[in-house]
Amino acid sequence: MTARDSGIHRIHARRNHSCYGMGLGIIILDEVYPGFPGDVRNASGYPFPIQYEIAEGVDIQNLVRGDDKKALLEPIVRAARKLERMGCRAIAAECGYFAWFQKEIAASVDVPVFASSLLQVPLAQMTIGPEKVVGILVAEGDRLSDRHLTSVGVTLGTNYVVHGAKDDGKTPQFDSLWTKDIRPEIPTADYGPAERDIVKVAKDFAAVHPRMGAMVLECTGFQPFGRAIQREIDMPVFSWSTLLDYAYSVTVHRDFYGHV
Repeated sequence: MTARDSGIHRIHARRNHSCYGMGLGIIILDEVYPGFPGDVRNASGYPFPIQYEIAEGVDIQNLVRGDDKKALLEPIVRAARKLERMGCRAIAAECGYFAWFQKEIAASVDVPVFASSLLQVPLAQMTIGPEKVVGILVAEGDRLSDRHLTSVGVTLGTNYVVHGAKDDGKTPQFDSLWTKDIRPEIPTADYGPAERDIVKVAKDFAAVHPRMGAMVLECTGFQPFGRAIQREIDMPVFSWSTLLDYAYSVTVHRDFYGHV
């Protein structure tokens, strides 16, 4: 016999929500590239329902590298509202640079919004104490602005350091997926070289900062390798995976079964 939640006796419609039993709604970029299991773009790696909605016209180039982001807000908010109407319990996004719009997205819907893995930076700072630093490993370091950080509650100039994994050309597998003028017509990547390269970048980043006590992975494509990174740097690793697990747990709280 299939188990069910014994607390559910009567069901009722939620205002303007079309579907039920939903999990997380993910705003994804208007791009075509694959993601390894664990990548936010790959729904198969998560133990809860995932619903996607494309922010039409919002691609890597204009979200990460574009100077004028005002025009991006409308399609992003439209995608968030559609996910909310679908019945998603919380909304996230597939790129850490969506941090730019955290406050605006949250103000536009009535469900919690987790727009960027960078939301975990203040938490990581508190857990390791002020004498250690949080390493923020992003895709492109020179594209991370003060607004990206302050929009998710990071106090500028506090105990964090930033490094861009792609800045020095040491992650060609990720360039093959994401970099506009480098990737092939059919974006592709090999797991082994991708893991080797990102682990080395993270390890070198930690080595340069001996006071590092935790690392936050900004990019949605990094967390398939989060455990491999953690084995090398031996410290807490915060990723999109840890954020999405948290987002689901606070909106669909687990029940407990055991004995005394």
